[in-house]
Amino acid sequence: MEKREQLYEGKAKKVFATDDENLVIVSYKDDATAFDGLKKGTIVGKGVVNNRMSNLLMRLIEQKGIPTHYVKELSERETLVKKVKIVPLEVIIRNVSAGSFAKRYGVEEGIPFDEPTCEFSYKNDDLHDPLLNTYHAIALKLATKGEIALIEKYAFRINEILKEFFLSVGVKLIDFKLEFGKTKEGTIVLADEISPDTCRFWDAETNEKLDKDRFRRDLGGVEDAYREIFRRVGGSALASEEDED
Repeated sequence: MEKREQLYEGKAKKVFATDDENLVIVSYKDDATAFDGLKKGTIVGKGVVNNRMSNLLMRLIEQKGIPTHYVKELSERETLVKKVKIVPLEVIIRNVSAGSFAKRYGVEEGIPFDEPTCEFSYKNDDLHDPLLNTYHAIALKLATKGEIALIEKYAFRINEILKEFFLSVGVKLIDFKLEFGKTKEGTIVLADEISPDTCRFWDAETNEKLDKDRFRRDLGGVEDAYREIFRRVGGSALASEEDED
């Protein structure tokens, strides 16, 4: 697979064209941002953790019957994925009160919900990703009613899959953000990444934070937290798994 010109560079990743118009290469960076880019820094090794961990979880989700953009891991930092048009909806699933939810509604962090919540935000940096509901999304033609229903169904199922997986390695999945895309054929697939950048992970025993909140809140030990969550999900086994493919 030939890597060609850069198509896009975001806060955490670069995307490159290939000699196949339906496939692109995603390259993960160590750059870190928070608070709409107001806080910037570097988390050494983050790109490797996010790439390889996300690929492991994408494969798990595919095995459970949900389509993703994942094709093949190329290296520690690069992955071949299907070229998709991102649906401009960020999907946030929450199992426990934390972060902006706790701040917005004036509740303390750490309250488990009886059922997970799902919220959407408009993926638009200029507008700071405002919250919206299904009616707003349809009015803005961000997605159809059927597409939104499917995305919501997939998101809740992914939550079930990931909650079970992370509990098995001693981690509570507090909340996480998903993005979906449409292939050339119009199929909705899970895209973007699943990593400590996009999820809140707490140790199941101590509630120690093992995610990007350590960077956001200046808690220290950021690289150690990324390495620890990677270790727990079996990061060291990934190389041999890819070799067997």
